[in-house]
Amino acid sequence: MMSDRIPIAGPSITQREIDYATDAAANGWYERAGEYPRRFETAFAEYLGVKHAVSLPSCTSGLHLALASLGIGPGDEVIVPDLTWIASAAPISYVGATPVFADVDEHTWCLSAETVRACLTENTKAILPVDLYGGVPDYSALRAIADEHGLKIIEDAAEAIGSEFDGRKAGALGDVAAFSFHGSKTFTTGEGGMLVTDDDELHARVMQLRDHGREPGDIHFKNTEVAFKYKMPPVAAAIGLAQVERAEELVARKREIFDWYRKSLAGVEGLTLNHEPANTKNTFWMVTAVLDPMLEWPKEKLMMALDAEGIDSRPMFHPLSSLPAYDGQAEAAVARKRNQVSYRLSPWGINLPSAMNLTREQVQRVTDTLRRILGIS
Repeated sequence: MMSDRIPIAGPSITQREIDYATDAAANGWYERAGEYPRRFETAFAEYLGVKHAVSLPSCTSGLHLALASLGIGPGDEVIVPDLTWIASAAPISYVGATPVFADVDEHTWCLSAETVRACLTENTKAILPVDLYGGVPDYSALRAIADEHGLKIIEDAAEAIGSEFDGRKAGALGDVAAFSFHGSKTFTTGEGGMLVTDDDELHARVMQLRDHGREPGDIHFKNTEVAFKYKMPPVAAAIGLAQVERAEELVARKREIFDWYRKSLAGVEGLTLNHEPANTKNTFWMVTAVLDPMLEWPKEKLMMALDAEGIDSRPMFHPLSSLPAYDGQAEAAVARKRNQVSYRLSPWGINLPSAMNLTREQVQRVTDTLRRILGIS
């Protein structure tokens, strides 16, 4: 029955979100116009421990603004992990630069500093690491490379709200970062995003570019350049404010769900779940299992089997260099030969149900079904 179906993702919405959204819809105009976006930005910046937060319609728009504000454009190269969603790399093309696909670490599934070095050229201007599925790469190693070569770090923290590296929260680990508040994410506004930075000059540039090239505070509508329209509406910001006020609860819930999976799948040989190195905190946006090829259950086949049991799932991302979107691009052709870890992991990785409203009984049903499908008692 459809009512028994276990969803892959979804938010936690309480009366607080409903009350804030109702107030924004009824009263967020006239003298209160802009109130909820400002409150959301302030609360989010305080949660992360950064100076500036700018609410946006998506994480993709945040990455686009970051690249544009840094002056990255045609002739420039930006290093991005091969194993991620295309939204991490597409904004590089928006500004006319070239995405260079680097490999990922075997354990964290995030950008590998070692492979970044192999991708550096005189045209490299930035490194764009992705905090995949709530995990984080080795930012100390990435920062060392960036400082050595005069590069900026643009952190794609879309999936990692609440995650940490060496005690610092995701989003505070690069020169600038962007988050997603899509309905599947740990914090949601339905759709939406946030750009964060400690850089005053970069923040000022972002604020001009996000509003059609108007200088902040302009009341005469004198645009100084052709730019973008990237803002978050008040009702969405009101929901986001309620979510960030519940931050610790929501992050703890994600970690609890992962712990249920970890305990239930303990001892299953040939199945590896998300990794959490000692100096990190993983918020496990998507509980992900990578299967040993010896089990002979590639992700597409396993997804079909789970679907037949009323369990939703998603494939681990395909390497970007394998996508038709990048056919014919020289960098993609090189990456297909170079990025052995990404190509080894992707065919055997699957995202398991990770919705915020999951019960322990539902997780048990998923793991029992998974064991039965795989033929593991």
